[in-house]
Amino acid sequence: MSDYPWGAFAAGLGWAALAALAVMLVTFALALRKGVHRIVDAAWGVGFTAVAAVSAVAATGEGDVGRRVLVTALTAVWGLRLAVHIARRGRGHGEDPRYEELLGKAPGNRNLYALRMVYLLQAALVWLVSLPVQAASYGPDGLGALAWAGTALWAVGLAFEAVGDAQLARFKADPAAKGRIMDRGLWSWTRHPNYFGDFCVWWGLYLVACDAGAAAAAAVSALSPLVMSYLLIGGSGKRLLERRMADRPGWSAYAARTSGFFPRPPRR
Repeated sequence: MSDYPWGAFAAGLGWAALAALAVMLVTFALALRKGVHRIVDAAWGVGFTAVAAVSAVAATGEGDVGRRVLVTALTAVWGLRLAVHIARRGRGHGEDPRYEELLGKAPGNRNLYALRMVYLLQAALVWLVSLPVQAASYGPDGLGALAWAGTALWAVGLAFEAVGDAQLARFKADPAAKGRIMDRGLWSWTRHPNYFGDFCVWWGLYLVACDAGAAAAAAVSALSPLVMSYLLIGGSGKRLLERRMADRPGWSAYAARTSGFFPRPPRR
């Protein structure tokens, strides 16, 4: 534990916070120009990528090079894929109903309210959730079995996200599917393959941080996957989406035969 560069890690926390804040402020400026705030969803993955890159640079001369490269690459592949997917999905659409509902409650200026309640909050969440990435960048030890186990779990998560998103996009592009519930492929095993994928990605990155040679650093970063798990299952992910889907024809039968989160074969 004494070999862990706590001073450098503490300084790096500040640089990471500035990186997350910069991404969200630039996104806010673009949103004002376009007149829609939904583009902040695409900035989520970009923010994590920026934090990983800044942490890797800040940790130069401190952490193991192989670990810095690995954790930065894993974060960037996940984050940039997600950003591109969300940007493509939202192209040509108006404001997201979630943000319309939120901004409809604004006590004053809608844009300043969005800055406080969406952009600054997301910057803080990016910084908090990325703690394993930051901690791993400063890990002094070489890559061990736990890091490769985390990488394998990350790969499972990325596959669930990418395949699930592709299957849903093909389903929505079929005119015959209009008004129907997507219950094919991975969507027959879990109602949320993309959220389950996120879950695996961040627990995988946490395992990479646990292998960094400092038990205390791993303990600090444990908050990250716990927060992400709450957001995906009980926060703004699964819970809110299913509340919006509850009235759609066929949803009750689909929910009865399909796992709510962790994949399993569909019930008969």
